[in-house]
Amino acid sequence: MFVSLFCFLITTLWFFICITGINQSSIWPGLDVGYHGIAAFFYLSAAVLLANVKISKQGQGKVYQLDIAAVVMAFIVTLLYWIQSALLSDGCPLELV
Repeated sequence: MFVSLFCFLITTLWFFICITGINQSSIWPGLDVGYHGIAAFFYLSAAVLLANVKISKQGQGKVYQLDIAAVVMAFIVTLLYWIQSALLSDGCPLELV
């Protein structure tokens, strides 16, 4: 829950910074790469921890299936954050405009 809320709030803040054009100085690309790297690490750690909990408590039912879906989604989001971080570090910014 912490990871999702943290990333949502920072991404929303980052979106408004990009919309207003405040991100024109040279420090912002490094901050962007750093944020996406941290977000990928947070999602990876949350996915691994949740997967570990689900392996130790192998149950059945709808809650178990939802938790497995959450683990899969967390790994997909981790992959997307790593791709975004790699693209930004190569100097290929994904601009809104």
